[in-house]
Amino acid sequence: MLKDFAKLQTFLTVVKEKSFSKASAKLGISQPAVTQQIKFIEDYLDTKVVERKKNGIRLTKEGEDLFRIATRLEKAILNSEKELLKIINKDFTFVMGASYAIGNYILPSYIGAIKDKIDNEVHMQVALSAEIIEQLEDKKIDIALIESPVFHDGIIYREWVEDELVMFSNQPIPKNLRKEDLYKFDWICRDENSHTRKLTSEVFEEIGVECSSFNVIGVVASTTAIKESIAHAPKSGRPVVSVVSRHVISNEIENGTLYEARIKNYKITRKFYIAYSKERKHDAFIDNVVNFLLSIKV
Repeated sequence: MLKDFAKLQTFLTVVKEKSFSKASAKLGISQPAVTQQIKFIEDYLDTKVVERKKNGIRLTKEGEDLFRIATRLEKAILNSEKELLKIINKDFTFVMGASYAIGNYILPSYIGAIKDKIDNEVHMQVALSAEIIEQLEDKKIDIALIESPVFHDGIIYREWVEDELVMFSNQPIPKNLRKEDLYKFDWICRDENSHTRKLTSEVFEEIGVECSSFNVIGVVASTTAIKESIAHAPKSGRPVVSVVSRHVISNEIENGTLYEARIKNYKITRKFYIAYSKERKHDAFIDNVVNFLLSIKV
């Protein structure tokens, strides 16, 4: 069994995720396959290592011993992979694709660190989430960072960080908005293909707000265009507002040039995802970048 570390990797993932189903999603294999690999380990060792519970899993004493051994093996393998990367020393360009909020306002801070991780040049493509996934499927990019779950077969999706959508203006507006307050503003909206617009529309519909009754003065295609439109809007009269990821305007909120607001008693959140091809789930370069991204605090 030690010659086939993939099964032990499955065991480690089940323990770390505390769930067979979450381990399945993380590894990009079916849940029955996860169960089968755990059973193989138990048959090989002739002992039970994992017990399923309603609220997760529990390791047996033998399972705890196996976890300690497998963890040491995993660390040794990771260190060996780093040495192998130095030997391989491939000269190539690693291409990352990202949706607008991530590519323009989060990822640029980490490009240098990612380059150091893989010791190669890193390029970045920015587009809508659906377009980025298409590029990933066409093998034009190596890793995708998206803000909407565009799930396709053949791709592994890893939850990355939680994002919050907020309303904002260049004028002070109430921090907690009632639904009737939303009709008092002029609006800059994202285009209809934007996940931000779709998610916001769903929330407004849920709370009984008719977006068709808004006074919309413009529709734009990117988060940057929205932020610039609001920043240069008149600072008197009816406030001009829009909705963006809080990551996009965090600096302006901090320095007082823009003002954020939320719907009273309501928080609009979503997950950002890391995506890559199942064909490359054992690729050392992909592993290095994914593990780095999962380790950072955005």
